[in-house]
Parts: sequence; structure tokens; C-alpha cells
Amino acid sequence: MVVGVLKVDLHIPGNNSLKGKRQVLRSLKDRMKGRFNVSVAEVAEEDLWQRAILGIAVVSNDRSHANQVLSKVVDLIESSASVEVVDYEIELL
Repeated sequence: MVVGVLKVDLHIPGNNSLKGKRQVLRSLKDRMKGRFNVSVAEVAEEDLWQRAILGIAVVSNDRSHANQVLSKVVDLIESSASVEVVDYEIELL
């Protein structure tokens, strides 16, 4: 069993409230969960309007599959017009 963990640091440009941030993140998290069947949570920067750090996890029986799923998640996030990826890190356990 392989657990893949992705930590993504996001910038949400043009956002001016926590309510707006929650709307953007909820939409993004729902797309990730529906498309890739991953677990997603905001793990840091909860009180900042334009920043968020998401933790994303996937469980697989193959290291390359877990890495591939998390790479596709990063691609999905980068294709979103509402957020910018500042940094990300993938770790396989």
C-alpha cells in the first residue's frame, strides 16, 4: 500500500474576504474529489484571505499510480483561473 501526499501552496488573487476564499476552495476541492477520488483539506493559512495551503492524499497499490494521480491534481489546480500555485510538494509513503 502506498500513500501519496501533496502539499500545495496557493495564492488567490483578487479575493477580499474569507467567504470568497471558502467559495473558491470549495469549488476546487469538489472538482478534485469528484475527478480523482482524493481526500482534500485546508491545512494552513486559514485566516488569510489570499493564501491557502491544501493537503491532498491518495491511497494506491502502486507508487507510479499515486504519483500520476497527484501530478494530475496539480495540473487541474494550475488550470484553474481562480488560483495560482506558488509551490507544491509530492511525497510518497
